[in-house]
Amino acid sequence: MNSKFLFADLKSGMVVFLVALPLCLGISMACGVPLFSGIIAGFIGGTIITLFSGAKYSVSGPAAGLTAIVISSIAQLGSYPYFLAAVVIAGALQIILSMIKAGGIANYIPNAVIKGMLAGIGLILILKQLPHLVGYDADPEGDMYFIQSDGHNSVSDLYYMLNFISPGALIIGLVSVILILISERKFYKKDKILSFIPGPLLVVIVGILLNISFSPYPFLRVAAEHMVSLPSIASWTDLQNNLSFPDFSLMANQNFWIIVITLALVASLETLLGIEAIEKLDPDKKPINTNKELLAQGLGNIFTGLLGGLPLTSVIVRSSANMNAGAKTKFSIIVHALLLLGSVIFFPKILGFIPNSVLAVILIMTGYKLAKVSLFKQHLKMGWDQFLPFIITIVMMLLTDLLKGVTAGIICSLCFIIRNNVRSSFDIIEEYIDGRMNYLIKLPQHITFFNKGFMINYLNKLEHNCRVIIDGSINKSTDKDVKDVLSDFIETSKNKNIEIQLVKYTL
Repeated sequence: MNSKFLFADLKSGMVVFLVALPLCLGISMACGVPLFSGIIAGFIGGTIITLFSGAKYSVSGPAAGLTAIVISSIAQLGSYPYFLAAVVIAGALQIILSMIKAGGIANYIPNAVIKGMLAGIGLILILKQLPHLVGYDADPEGDMYFIQSDGHNSVSDLYYMLNFISPGALIIGLVSVILILISERKFYKKDKILSFIPGPLLVVIVGILLNISFSPYPFLRVAAEHMVSLPSIASWTDLQNNLSFPDFSLMANQNFWIIVITLALVASLETLLGIEAIEKLDPDKKPINTNKELLAQGLGNIFTGLLGGLPLTSVIVRSSANMNAGAKTKFSIIVHALLLLGSVIFFPKILGFIPNSVLAVILIMTGYKLAKVSLFKQHLKMGWDQFLPFIITIVMMLLTDLLKGVTAGIICSLCFIIRNNVRSSFDIIEEYIDGRMNYLIKLPQHITFFNKGFMINYLNKLEHNCRVIIDGSINKSTDKDVKDVLSDFIETSKNKNIEIQLVKYTL
């Protein structure tokens, strides 16, 4: 810990805590597990993983992207303790993945897809938090899926929320929006006194004060269900009652191992995607050792499983909040973890005065910073080969989930890569010499079946009575399909009176 950066890290840790708290609780609620499970996961992610990770800004915790897997796995195995055992072994499997250098897969994700993933997460945050801003809390904060458990979806909820507006929550939310926008202005950040209070902390303090002042007025009073709800740990007995421990008795069950492998692979993939995104957001562009990160995640999942916490991944929302808040070292992440645990043990009643609408504003602002309009304009200027994967990733994420969105974006990028490879593989020179058309086709080092279509179309367009030179000087391998196309062309070239010359190339 560097004392020079202590205050900056304390402020950042407080901001990340305010972002992480509703997500930890909301994901626990969405998964149908004890609320304390999310807090434990957040604490383990912020301490164990942070200590072993090489990433300065990456914050790990329970991930919304694993919610569906957690719910279905618990249903299949029959109880939460059985699932916790799967989390522990999945963590061990992640350590094995780090040892075989599987972290390198992150280097093959296109930039347009990573930027699309960031923007998609930002838009999802905005869509999901707007109902909480007006006091409509039917869907837990941790639910990031388009189709919700209540039968609605991210878009339809924007309509239904109009029927359930809580005047007090809405007023507090709007005041919070104004305050957090003010806290982003230069005069606020440069003021010696104001700069000591981060914007998110300011809106929480004002939100609590407004909430208390509204309590005597029934019309403005914010109902208990619209405020932060924490598990209360007042004694050692309460702590024991809120802890769950793994049960390894199903290790001989085939479904158990399917869940273990699924958890390990999905959690690792989400972490690698998150790390790649964090590198893009990092102003210093400092590379992160992905294999070291998988090791840290594996250790974290072993600990969280043993103590009853949800599975962990690197989480972009918290990581971006950490960077935006001005974190300087990894100490800010540890601060957020200590605050998560301390909030349950030492001041749950104080946090119980925070309306959900206040935390919704903080998350909406985090989402906006991830999905700025300038990001869309930037990719549009880059051309369709960058813009389409970017947009497809976002749309698929909004309609499904993160992994499906990223998969769709990668497929779109691959289509452009194949298209460009087919078009640019051959160097072709066309020139009239002595009244006769001459074609020089320089074959690339490697020709695959993707080039077959281009070769057929080009050769069919050649003029009669021309001369064709096929130069294979640098060619090392040619797919059999393409060789057949060239053989057929040579055989039929006599019908068009085409002269063929092969240079250092044998069919």
